[in-house]
Amino acid sequence: MSHSFKHLSALSFLLAAALLGGCSLFESAPTPARPTVVPDHDMVGAIRAAGDREKSVIDVNPLRDPGVASLQDMAKSDEQAGRYADAAGKLDQALKLRPDSPDLLQDRAEIAIRLKDFARAEKLARQSWSLGPKLGPLCARNWQTIVEMRLQAGDAAGADAARKGVQQCHKAGISRY
Repeated sequence: MSHSFKHLSALSFLLAAALLGGCSLFESAPTPARPTVVPDHDMVGAIRAAGDREKSVIDVNPLRDPGVASLQDMAKSDEQAGRYADAAGKLDQALKLRPDSPDLLQDRAEIAIRLKDFARAEKLARQSWSLGPKLGPLCARNWQTIVEMRLQAGDAAGADAARKGVQQCHKAGISRY
């Protein structure tokens, strides 16, 4: 009887090993890891902080068109309420009135991030930079947007290059004694 018990336990062991080994046959191929931004990282907050930190001697603020300013203000209210699609719609209306407005383009890029339209966000930020003053807070927001989008895409080298762009937005003032 002990012989049949040993035979049965060896058979059970082999059966269990075969079942466990067979499980790997049905696993799907591993998907390539795609780096993502940490969920608690507020990309738009980081972008706006870059603009707030920029204390360049040059800060270009264009005159505001009352109709465009009203749409921007309503878009800001929509964003604060979490109505990102509504905010995007209002900024799109404003851009129809002022299609080459760097500040509108950057605002729209930030809303595109809220809507997880990362390719559009980067495109808008680059367009804003090309039309903008290339110095000061708006420039810093443009380049920080590109930093965030490159990080989102898993492009560390692109993010490093964009960080240099943020630094180049600063124009130091004259030291006065």
